[in-house]
Amino acid sequence: MPVRLNRLRRNGSCDSRSRKILHRAAHPGPLPDFLGVHSLLALQGENVLPFAAVNFIFIPWDFILILVFLGVIVPWRGAARMKRLMSKPELTTADRLSLYGSTILFQWLVVTIVAWRSAARTVSPEELGIAAGDPWRVAWSSVVLTGFLCLYQMAGLRRITRMPERKRGSLFAITERIMPRTRTETLVYAALACTAGISEEFLYRGFVFLSFVRMVVNFGPPNAVAAILSSAWFSLAHLYQGRRGIITTFVVGMIFASLRIWTGSLIPAIAAHIGIDLVAGVCVSRFLRRA
Repeated sequence: MPVRLNRLRRNGSCDSRSRKILHRAAHPGPLPDFLGVHSLLALQGENVLPFAAVNFIFIPWDFILILVFLGVIVPWRGAARMKRLMSKPELTTADRLSLYGSTILFQWLVVTIVAWRSAARTVSPEELGIAAGDPWRVAWSSVVLTGFLCLYQMAGLRRITRMPERKRGSLFAITERIMPRTRTETLVYAALACTAGISEEFLYRGFVFLSFVRMVVNFGPPNAVAAILSSAWFSLAHLYQGRRGIITTFVVGMIFASLRIWTGSLIPAIAAHIGIDLVAGVCVSRFLRRA
C-alpha cells in the first residue's frame, strides 16, 4: 500500500478511485471499536457512578478470591467459633478478651490485604467510598443516622432485658455472653467496636460494593444491585447470629449502603456502626443488672 501511494503521488494524475485512496490515507477515520471503547459500560458509567467510568467489565482473580473469602470463609469461621464459645457453661474474662483481641487482629489483617490488592489494581478512593465527598452532607447525615440508630438500639435492648429470660431469644443469649462485664473488658471492647465499624464498612460498603458495581454496570442498575449483594455478604458475616440476626444485619446493611450511595462516603455508616456496637457493649450489662 505505501508503494502504491508513493507512485500515485509521483505521477501527479489520479483517477477518482486513486483520489479516494489518497484521501483516506491523509484523513484516517475513527478506529473500529475492537476494544469496546464505546461500549454500553462507557456510555452508562457517567450516569450511574460519581467518578470516571471504568472501561472493563471483568473482575480480577484476586478480587474474586476476596469475595469468596468474605462470603464463605468468614461466615464459616464466625459460626464455628461462636458455637465453640456457646458450648462453654460460662465465658470468663480471659475468653472475652481473647475473642475481642483476636477479632481486632483478624479484621485489620483482612483490611490490609484488601487495601493492598485494591491499590495494586489502581482502585480510586471514590470507588471505595473513602474520598471526602460533600462535607456538610456527610456531617449531618452521620449525626442523624448515628443518633437515630443508637436510640433505637438502646430502646430495643431495654425492652428485651425486661422480658423473662426464656423469651429473649437466641440472638440476645449470644449478645449477653460476649458483651463486656468489667472495665478492662469494656475498654478492649471499645477498641473492637471502632475496629468493626471501620473495617467492616471498608470491606462491605467499600470493596464488596465496588466489586459488584463493576460486575453489573453493563447489565443493569449497578448501585441498587451492589447495595443488595453487598448487604447479603454483610449479613452472611453474621451467620452465627441465626436467622433473626441475618435479617437484621441485611436491613442495616441496606441502610448503610444507601447512605454510602447518597453521600459518596463511608463516614456516616462507620459512625453509626461504631455507635451501635458501643451502645450494645455499654447498655446490655447495665440493663441486665437493673432488670
